[in-house]
Amino acid sequence: MFRKTLIAATLATVALPSASAFADPPRWAPAHGYRAKNGDIAYRRTDNGIRYWEGSDGRYYCRRGDGTVGLLAGAAVGALLGRAIDTRGERATGTILGAAAGALIGNELAKGPTRCR
Repeated sequence: MFRKTLIAATLATVALPSASAFADPPRWAPAHGYRAKNGDIAYRRTDNGIRYWEGSDGRYYCRRGDGTVGLLAGAAVGALLGRAIDTRGERATGTILGAAAGALIGNELAKGPTRCR
């Protein structure tokens, strides 16, 4: 009997959330940030794919990829090529150097030639 009561009480406690968990944060909290005050940012896109928006100060700001996908893909391909080129010994040196060089090249290729100003 005690076991069933304990299980029922535990399930009721888990199933009924407390009201304080769903309360709004105070108005001064960081949760009420820029979007809550000014709405969503309207992005525009240039011909070469760079997203930009106009700030409240009249300046234009841009956003584009940081090259993470290129970094990871370049590191994988570079590690395979470095391992294939280094045929002596345990081949760890070629793998590590190939991965580092591939990561740098892949990152730069993914970012593209344009600069964000």
